Amino acid sequence: MTHMRIVSGIQPTGNLHLGNYLGAIRNWVKMQDENAAAGGDTLFFLADMHAITVYNDPASLTANTREMAAALIAAGVDPAKAVLFNQARVPAHAELCWLLNGTARIGWLNRMTQFKEKSGKNREGASVGLFAYPVLQAADVLLYQATHVPVGDDQKQHLELARDIAAKFNTDYAREVFTLPDPIIPPTAARIMSLRDGSAKMSKSDSSDMARINLSDDADMVAQKIRKAKTDADPLPEDPALLADRPEARNLVGIHAALGDETAADVLARHAGQGFGAFKPALTERLVETLGPIRTRFEALRAEPAEIDRILTTGAARASALAKSTLEATYAALGLCR
Repeated sequence: MTHMRIVSGIQPTGNLHLGNYLGAIRNWVKMQDENAAAGGDTLFFLADMHAITVYNDPASLTANTREMAAALIAAGVDPAKAVLFNQARVPAHAELCWLLNGTARIGWLNRMTQFKEKSGKNREGASVGLFAYPVLQAADVLLYQATHVPVGDDQKQHLELARDIAAKFNTDYAREVFTLPDPIIPPTAARIMSLRDGSAKMSKSDSSDMARINLSDDADMVAQKIRKAKTDADPLPEDPALLADRPEARNLVGIHAALGDETAADVLARHAGQGFGAFKPALTERLVETLGPIRTRFEALRAEPAEIDRILTTGAARASALAKSTLEATYAALGLCR
């Protein structure tokens, strides 16, 4: 049986929040543990080169990269079980991206819905990097012969592009240089919404810090944010279906359920008939219980930037070693002399 090689990344733009943790990071930890036990490889990277497709203050990007690494480790990513690094420390990502630009097609990139969303009405003012970043995403996974890539609904299209680029390259140069990666869509990935607007995803780019629970928030701040979270006046029902038109109520119940690995029905079985005056303290207690140990470890790691750099440098060396043969095979297939 072929061992799995799982690759995934996250942009280091601001602190991790509850949506990141319940939607992705908790699943990363589970995959890392299961894959290590099965003898596979798991690589997690901080996508700092993706971050520069829009302007970032350089000092903030450096600090955010270290902070994101600290938060991932605090949340359970284990550098002994997974390879943790940042892109900029592995130049092969940028090299392979340029080599793949000769295979990727403008028509393919024009169909990427995320570029349309991110550029908005100022398409002509967007950077070339923002337009072409799906090619770097393809390089991120093809470089390591990834067999599987965890994706949410918003990233399925990008993984398909990576497969298209890999297949075209292999066909054009009559060599099986790249593995075509398969998606992993975790069944337990929770979709966590804003505390201020139940129809919008919880986001680190939201202008209001009250819209999200940061992994760095202390118990008092968590309590304050949940207390002020938008709700409605009706009590909680017994049937989850009755939350369909109550997005804020559905979100808070969903958070409670995700924290305890339960269903919304499980939560409502205990809290049906209650108003939010009773439900919010119960939710706060569960949040503090789950996030408290993560925050404590995060604060300790954040105070040791040299240790974070050591971990990322070690991870980058391991990643570079895994990437070397693929990069050399790509140069050779293209007929480039080195």
